[in-house]
Amino acid sequence: MRPLVGVTTYHREVDGRPRYTIPAAYVDAARDTGAAPLLLAPGDVEPEDLLDRIDGLMLTGGGDLDPAHGAPAHPATYFTCSERDAFEIALARAALARNLPMLAICRGMQILNVACGGTLHGHLPEQYGEATLHRVSQDEACTHGVELATGSQLRRVLGQDRLTGVPSWHHQAVASVGDGLEAVAWASDGVIEALAAPSADRTLAVQWHPELEPPGSPGRALFAQWVAWAGD
Repeated sequence: MRPLVGVTTYHREVDGRPRYTIPAAYVDAARDTGAAPLLLAPGDVEPEDLLDRIDGLMLTGGGDLDPAHGAPAHPATYFTCSERDAFEIALARAALARNLPMLAICRGMQILNVACGGTLHGHLPEQYGEATLHRVSQDEACTHGVELATGSQLRRVLGQDRLTGVPSWHHQAVASVGDGLEAVAWASDGVIEALAAPSADRTLAVQWHPELEPPGSPGRALFAQWVAWAGD
């Protein structure tokens, strides 16, 4: 039987017809690596109950976290949603506590960091310049290389010490690392690109977008490992 994995959706959209949305790439990548995805919309008041029913959790990308959660306000901040923030922070904390297999992607990694008391950079070009691009525009991904920490679980999962051309689509990133987490990958400009949780060794958190990588790529190895843990 395929493991049932929860996949968080984007914020509640109220223009036109009210709806929750999510890019299909997240669902496709989970299915392609053997999982049965279940969409989790923000606003549920009992996240612990949801985690009782699933075998793994994916925290997806999307809009910025509200500045109240550790990223200074900036004119480039977009699509904030306090309802989504609260829901996903609660899910992240509960999943860590029970070592539920968790894959945190882009915003998802930022949620994980904030849930553990960490902070975020509000707009990367102001801290790191633009020698390494992490986002071309709000609507377009770009690519860059990533160096992986020697001896890290992430390096073992990916089978490489350096990745080239990972899909990148963010303008915020981890500043101070949260309690119980450690940085395990970096872009060439020093931006933190992955976190590990040593006390919850079935958590994978990356700042790039592995769901945008094709089947057979290193990024899909992240999904495959996460789904394997969920199926244990």
